[in-house]
Amino acid sequence: MNYDITGPVRYSMRTHVGKVRSANEDAILALPELHVWAVADGMGGHQNGAYASSTITESLSELSCELAGLELMQATREAILSAHAHIHDMSVRNGGTTMGSTVVVLIIAGGHFVCLWAGDSRLYLLREGELIRVSRDHSLVADMVDAGQLTDAEAENHPHSNVITRAVGVGEALEIDKRRSNVLPGDRFLLCSDGLTKYADDLYLRQMLRTEPIETVSDKLLQAALDGGGADNISIIVVEVPPNGVAADNGSEPEDTVVSGL
Repeated sequence: MNYDITGPVRYSMRTHVGKVRSANEDAILALPELHVWAVADGMGGHQNGAYASSTITESLSELSCELAGLELMQATREAILSAHAHIHDMSVRNGGTTMGSTVVVLIIAGGHFVCLWAGDSRLYLLREGELIRVSRDHSLVADMVDAGQLTDAEAENHPHSNVITRAVGVGEALEIDKRRSNVLPGDRFLLCSDGLTKYADDLYLRQMLRTEPIETVSDKLLQAALDGGGADNISIIVVEVPPNGVAADNGSEPEDTVVSGL
């Protein structure tokens, strides 16, 4: 059973430079009229990282309000690929300067959600009190976890936990991963950069997403990251699907169900 969403989808979002960095290289975006949200975490130094992340959000901000469903998802992917080309070209013109950004995008449309991502910014889903990590980090330590060389807990504290294996703007071609599943009334989504997850484990995220109202949850998560040290930029978006969705069984299953088994 899928649900078409009626009424506005509430959300809150925060981005912060943190307590150590001198500039914020993150960028966040909300397009509530399209039910699209994004977090991008730039890399390559103050100016270059900020350029990369803002190029992504600026490209996404040009999505047409007339798009829906599959067309919206395809246009979102094309916007990320366009940003990748611009960032890569700028890096080449600057003599190969390191310049890139992670990105994670949430799209809610037609009774489903779609996650598109590259890098280690994450999307979580809180459903019926349980926290599910939708995205999988494109990082060195994530590969080591998959190979059985590290546990999840060891990966979070590994000295190379910040080494990512995929980023927008880095390399000639970009592979964007996608996951898609159904939406249920009351679902909550968290998009965030690793400036949050360095200091907030899954148990804490679950507690905050379960108990805090939408108006304050992003502030509480931000404060947790700052209290933990705030060594990186911090970006947070929390999206809340209204409880009054209208049931609409379309007779088909989403192509990539992520709710079970994660």
